[in-house]
Amino acid sequence: MKKILSGIQPSGRPSLGNYLGAIKPQVSLQDEADVTYFIADLHAITVRQDPAELKKRTYAVAAWYLACGLDPEKSTLFVQSHVPAHAQLGWILNTFAQMGELERMTQFKDKSKRHSHNINVGLFGYPVLQAADILLYNIDAVPVGEDQKQHIELTRDIAIRFNNHYTQGKEGAKPIFVVPEPMLPKTGARVKDLQNPTAKMSKSIDGKGTIFMEEDVKSIAKKIRSAVTDSGSTVEYDVANKPGIANLLEIYATVQNISIEAAQNEFSGQQYGAFKSTVADAVVAEIEPIQKRFNELMNHRAELDKILKVGAEKANIQAERTLQKVMRKVGLVPPAV
Repeated sequence: MKKILSGIQPSGRPSLGNYLGAIKPQVSLQDEADVTYFIADLHAITVRQDPAELKKRTYAVAAWYLACGLDPEKSTLFVQSHVPAHAQLGWILNTFAQMGELERMTQFKDKSKRHSHNINVGLFGYPVLQAADILLYNIDAVPVGEDQKQHIELTRDIAIRFNNHYTQGKEGAKPIFVVPEPMLPKTGARVKDLQNPTAKMSKSIDGKGTIFMEEDVKSIAKKIRSAVTDSGSTVEYDVANKPGIANLLEIYATVQNISIEAAQNEFSGQQYGAFKSTVADAVVAEIEPIQKRFNELMNHRAELDKILKVGAEKANIQAERTLQKVMRKVGLVPPAV
């Protein structure tokens, strides 16, 4: 099976847009590949964090993904800082990354502007740690958006540079690192703000247009029934002229796992009121059991700890194997086993 890695930042409360657009399709990868999921807490601290909040959000990310269907029997889930090899390999790979490469990173430039009071070395070296995250596990492909493609290219460059340095002129020498490919991620619904359907639903805006996964289901249903629609009375998928209806059709199609065309046909001849009520019921039916499982996990941290411990143990086996190979190649003395 193809090996895929997905890193998840422990940030903020997930919205319906996050769930349908990212979490649900990311979780579905486990049915077709060997997926390693990790919670990127080391990356998170490149920006100042409230310690108690970071700890809570780390648990919450794990709980949301598990509640949304991530199966630790099918895949691996762990916290990045629980596998020391990430930081150890990151340090070694720093010696194979060039200053000019890191200075060109668009994300570093953007974050430096937003956090000008704290432009730290970790923020600068973030992409090298990301390379270590990937190269430890012989990953074939990494699902990335446009903003992360540059980081995958750097990972590839570092892997090729390292492999070439230690195999050049040595007949039959095998490369240490698998060179990963960027992978267009599966995309779910492009969920828009319920009150402004030309704008993306944002988890940073707490208003009538945003639905949060933790929100009371009565509130969720009310927001959908109050969603802005459009002039006319026909339920049809027309993003340009009927963005409100198109948004609700996309939400409905995604939670029902059907095509937008099938969703549109289902509501042919219906009035907007009945249509929105059906969408609201479908969303509540999708989210309610997820909320229940999320709350169970958050109220029983021992179960979460056990799952994350097992995941870290599994990840550590592969990570240590790769790290020791690298250490031997570089000339460092690996610890005695």
